[in-house]
Amino acid sequence: MKQRFSVDMKKIPEFKNEDDERAFWATKDSTEYIDWTAAKPQKLVKLKPSLKTISLRLPLAMIEDLKVLANRRDVPYQSLLKVFLAERLAQEQQPPSR
Repeated sequence: MKQRFSVDMKKIPEFKNEDDERAFWATKDSTEYIDWTAAKPQKLVKLKPSLKTISLRLPLAMIEDLKVLANRRDVPYQSLLKVFLAERLAQEQQPPSR
């Protein structure tokens, strides 16, 4: 993305590391530094999502049911659980229908 410099656009400083950059943007309005009207949507196909391991206690019967469903689809049960969670999150984020 090319940045259009105008009289009212501030210069983005150089950062020593990502933590410094994060701290900077946490307190600044990016519209003072970047002309977002010139921005174009991009697909970051090679970007891997950040993952965090969590502990989740589930009833054994639920895990067994999940394993059976996953086996039918020939996928690992943990992957199937992620798909189910993603689908439900997308559903919950939809505005209520009238």
